[in-house]
Amino acid sequence: MNVSMTRLTRLVVAILVLLFAGAHASAQDARYVPLTGETPLFSENSLLEVTITAPLTTLMEERPDEEYLAGTFSLATDEGEERILDLKLRTRGKYRRDKSHCDFTPIRLNFKKDQLFDTVLAGQDKLKVVTHCRSRDPRFDQLVLREYLAYRIFNLLTDKSYRVRLMRINYVDTEAEATRTRLGFVIEDDDHVAQRNGMQVVKRDNLEAEDLDLEQQNLVDVFQYMIGNTEYSLHVSEPNDDCCHNTDLMSVDGEKPYTPLPYDFDFAGLVSAPYAEPNPRYKLRHVRQRLYKGLCSNNDRLAGTVQRFLDRKDAVFELVDQLDGLNGKSRKQVVAYLNTFYKRIADPRSVRVRLEYKCRGRL
Repeated sequence: MNVSMTRLTRLVVAILVLLFAGAHASAQDARYVPLTGETPLFSENSLLEVTITAPLTTLMEERPDEEYLAGTFSLATDEGEERILDLKLRTRGKYRRDKSHCDFTPIRLNFKKDQLFDTVLAGQDKLKVVTHCRSRDPRFDQLVLREYLAYRIFNLLTDKSYRVRLMRINYVDTEAEATRTRLGFVIEDDDHVAQRNGMQVVKRDNLEAEDLDLEQQNLVDVFQYMIGNTEYSLHVSEPNDDCCHNTDLMSVDGEKPYTPLPYDFDFAGLVSAPYAEPNPRYKLRHVRQRLYKGLCSNNDRLAGTVQRFLDRKDAVFELVDQLDGLNGKSRKQVVAYLNTFYKRIADPRSVRVRLEYKCRGRL
């Protein structure tokens, strides 16, 4: 009897140990799984101070778009202590990755997920960084802020949008023993945008107008008119790429209708980058000249779309007013450019002339 009880006791203890170990392992594993819904990094908009230490000379000379280089990423914890994380990084992008356009290309950061669970980066894995493009021209920090504003304005209009987080980045080049500090911002992962909205990312080829969520389609077209951007398409794939130009897609269960997610606004009139030129097919004089690319089939939705912009007007200008770092000249230019848009859409006749009558009858 005592032997049987001893064996039973040992068996119970063994089971409890296994259960505890499994629960502990699950808890550990949970640290490594990307978070769904809200993530700490994009749940607020305060400026993050970070340091990237890496062989930046090689990175900018060779500009690898597949092979990663090793480095570190450091930031302060909530307790004020410095946290140093392992990092791999490479260059990314197309136009801005070209050396003739930018001497400092956009980059992609790749973290070890198990190091992030108790930091503001919890739930992240790979992050796209929009950088300052030209190192010797301080004006480009203003352009970073203006493109950041474009993303934030679209956030005010819909949750179906990429969130961004502004950073002051100390770049430490381990090869040149040089340090530079510039502004940049990171862009939310597309899977996280989809998860926040109960959707999933989809990849498709060329689309028909009816394949898209018409409300979001109209919202994007008017938004792109607002910021003066024509470098996008909601329907046509880029060569050797998925649909569409500077637009990602997501949907419920991967089925139609697809929701377009616009990104990459450096060619917008709101930003006015010195390298930006209007697409010659549109016969525009400069990038600040607006062109509406919405479809005539969506004109019946235009009044509701325009009203959404009017309803967010105060929030848009408050966003511009409260953005630290935006200098007086940039702020004045941005306000004037947005004021022109709001003046146009406040007048029903102007909406008819500039949007309805200028719509596209076909793709």
